[in-house]
Amino acid sequence: MGLIGRLKIGFAMARRSGRVLRSHPRLLAFPLLGGLSGAAFVATLLGGLYVMSPLLQDPGPAMYATLFVAYLLETFVASFFTAALVAATRTVYKGGEPSVREALAEAWQRKLPLLAWSLVAAVIGVIIRLIESENNIVTQIVAGIFAVAWSVMTFFIIPVIVFRDPSVTEMFKQSARTFKDTWGESIGALGTIDVVTFLLVLAGIVLGGLTFVVTTGLGTGQLLATLLIGGSAVSIGLFVGKALSGIARTALYLYATQNTAPERFDDINFSKI
Repeated sequence: MGLIGRLKIGFAMARRSGRVLRSHPRLLAFPLLGGLSGAAFVATLLGGLYVMSPLLQDPGPAMYATLFVAYLLETFVASFFTAALVAATRTVYKGGEPSVREALAEAWQRKLPLLAWSLVAAVIGVIIRLIESENNIVTQIVAGIFAVAWSVMTFFIIPVIVFRDPSVTEMFKQSARTFKDTWGESIGALGTIDVVTFLLVLAGIVLGGLTFVVTTGLGTGQLLATLLIGGSAVSIGLFVGKALSGIARTALYLYATQNTAPERFDDINFSKI
């Protein structure tokens, strides 16, 4: 199937992912929990960086060690809740009702592969940062190409970890193979979801702006209302985008590896992958 056909399939998958989320709004719990955990981690990290700032002013072992720990924890937290979302989505595709507790428990059962993935991702993150630190246009281009290649190779890493019990090398090989088989559909689906997410975030920003105008004269209350309403709307947009991404990615992985379209996607004329 050609590029246009693959992209159309991706667009259709994005729409059906929206239907799945509307039918099972509980799936939004995982991006929400991940966002709250990530915010708590960032707050803790910023506090630690403030205390250690004298040691981190110049590039050196201390700074890169701190980056490694930050990348490791950030990746593990994000991957854990994404794995729970994938597990819950799989339950939906089997015709069941997702349980937040059961999905989190299943993600925890995959803690060792998730930790292994996070360790590798942290190392790669530090390497990319080292390359970017060189004040050279060539190294900047190399870092950019490396980052894109890395994103492509790990596109399906979380579904692989959830659906299989992979070794470290197997998780990367299976992820890269799946993306190679579904690159057009993946770009179409995730591209559409990115546009939807952008529009939702933009609507949240507009809502925040309107709140600021309407509450003129309230002093501190004006700022608080703007941050509360606008910030909540923007956050919801981001959470919806993450949920849709997990739903679509899980459907793509299932079809690519089992050659069977999951429920709510079985009317799509998938390419033979």
